[in-house]
Amino acid sequence: MARRQSAYHQKYLELGAELVDRIGYDAPYRFTTTEAEHLATRNAAGMYDVYHQGAVEIRGKGAEALLQCTLVNDIDRILDGQVLYSSVCNESGGMIDDLTVFRLAADHFWLSPTPSRVDAVVAWLTEQSRDVDALVINLVSGTGFISVQGPLSREIVGELADADLSTEALPYYSFTRATFADVAGVLARTGYSGELGYEFFYPREYGSHVWDAVMAAGTPKGMLPCGLGALRSVRMEKRYPLYGLDLNETTSPLEANLGWTVRFADRVFIGRDALLRQKENGVTRTLVAIEFPDLDFLPATGDGVTVDGNAVGSVTSGDRGFFVGKSIALGYLTPEAGVAGVHVQVTNAAGESRTGIVNTKAAHDPNRARVRS
Repeated sequence: MARRQSAYHQKYLELGAELVDRIGYDAPYRFTTTEAEHLATRNAAGMYDVYHQGAVEIRGKGAEALLQCTLVNDIDRILDGQVLYSSVCNESGGMIDDLTVFRLAADHFWLSPTPSRVDAVVAWLTEQSRDVDALVINLVSGTGFISVQGPLSREIVGELADADLSTEALPYYSFTRATFADVAGVLARTGYSGELGYEFFYPREYGSHVWDAVMAAGTPKGMLPCGLGALRSVRMEKRYPLYGLDLNETTSPLEANLGWTVRFADRVFIGRDALLRQKENGVTRTLVAIEFPDLDFLPATGDGVTVDGNAVGSVTSGDRGFFVGKSIALGYLTPEAGVAGVHVQVTNAAGESRTGIVNTKAAHDPNRARVRS
């Protein structure tokens, strides 16, 4: 069966990208090397669309009410032009997806789900909207998307957009309608890299034009097109979880160290009772980062984690943090083991063990100064 293609498929071929199957899409894993693309993102800029990001639209008088009852975060916390990070949970508190919510108006929102979870999110919200005056519309197939991430992203995007990109005008987790490379769309101050960055959503038919414009503006500044490998490695330095590896319908936001996104006060939402019980009783596992002293050891999904020979959890994902010079794993550990500074042993499928140190914060820019600059 032929794989689906993003708006930039021909560009991938022209650049000789290594393509892999990602949820049925031809996705670039790397254009050069993962390390080079990772470091370009940290030091200059990286351009990303690794398979197909898009938008799910929520419209109608009941749009806000629908999101208030399906998101664990409080949609009333944001105003028009702002973005909210949240999870959508089932009745047992398991995560259907973690996503971002864009408020265009009180009766008009966009969701940007994990690409692999678009169908699940659309199906769940459609089911919950039966008695609510709200429409759930999957716009993903018609949406083009491109992300420019890195300390020089403001300079690059500034050459193409007609918007004021200053932090005062467009702070972190906000968006504006803008013309970008002469194409009208939505420009957001968001991203998955842990750097200053921008994401642009626009009509898919302009994909080739937008790609060329970004490349022309960014290449002289050291920007590289980046693949799935770099996306996964930069997120590991930031301790950002990835749905399908670190998150699924059996993990809760509280277990995933996303409790700060769960707003219980004066709200009723799906999964609230289960999450409240978990909060009151305490979690039995917690998602943490495990850091190794160098890049030699590559932790992998399923590797066992022990303390003094006793099993305390397992790795859910791992990669090399090229900028911080450490390999890093994410994994669920018992609360006793999942404490910053605890030394653990991680054993891979070949029986090789290495000692790592638990870190409950990000290895890179833990105070998020770079994304907020």
